[in-house]
Amino acid sequence: MKELDARRLLLLKSVADAGSLTGAAGQLAFTTSAISQQIAKLEQEAGLPLLERHARGVHLTEAGHALVVHAARLEDQLAAARAELDEFAGLRRGRLLLGAFPTVGASLLPHVVMEMRVRHPELTISITSARQEGLLRSLRRREVDLATLWDYAWDQLDAPDLELQQIASDPTTLLLPSDHPLAGREVVSMAELAEEAWVVRAEHPVAQVLSRLCAEAGFVPRVEMAADDYQELQGMVAAGLGIALAPRLAVLTPRTDVRVLPIAGNPAPRRILLARLASARLAPPVRAAIPVFVDCAAALSRAAQPVVTD
Repeated sequence: MKELDARRLLLLKSVADAGSLTGAAGQLAFTTSAISQQIAKLEQEAGLPLLERHARGVHLTEAGHALVVHAARLEDQLAAARAELDEFAGLRRGRLLLGAFPTVGASLLPHVVMEMRVRHPELTISITSARQEGLLRSLRRREVDLATLWDYAWDQLDAPDLELQQIASDPTTLLLPSDHPLAGREVVSMAELAEEAWVVRAEHPVAQVLSRLCAEAGFVPRVEMAADDYQELQGMVAAGLGIALAPRLAVLTPRTDVRVLPIAGNPAPRRILLARLASARLAPPVRAAIPVFVDCAAALSRAAQPVVTD
């Protein structure tokens, strides 16, 4: 096999992302013929076909899929290299780039930003909101300096290239309609909920939490609806469609017709993590922000409704 051309690898990824040679050509301001010629040269270098051409576009072969994975890593490394050069050139001096997932963005992050403005008014702060996979990619591309991530004890984040620091433990709470027979309680056990209907988040880890906790309590949950976000989930709980589980940070400001209760034993808390790229230099803005995150997370935990564990 000949040596692979890095530019053609990135071109293959562009074709895969676009779904066709024509689509990639339009995005890159090339002709379709030029794209086709470059892919053909890459196939010669690889010694294997990389694309299967069809009337409606192209499909990657198994070898093509493998190369696109490497091309994505190469793209991330090039973006990281550019970001590091920008730091050396001083283009990001005095600027802090933060990433957060939506739950933290609506709860912890505003406190962090306000406290940073008090302690370090000279810093410019930029924020990226994304879900976990997007934040991981932004960290690896050096598009953010620090990001908040999460995991659970049974599925801990495996990211040896990141420095991870736990800054909070986010308990799983129970959401009930305010007129539910259990709404006046101070704490509820999962075993008491075997006959209830449930509302879950669609394709979300909190659905896995529900399945695990119900299994431990000896029953299978009867799910009536999958909500798109926590606001919709609260609305359906208030309407009496079912009860629900949610991380405490997601329901710090619940609806007035929804009761948020701790679960006996404080099962399935998620870790809230502060992450940075291990290979990145600890720049002064990052060094200044870490203790602010720790302090604000501790203050928010103290201010939140206490969880009863017995």
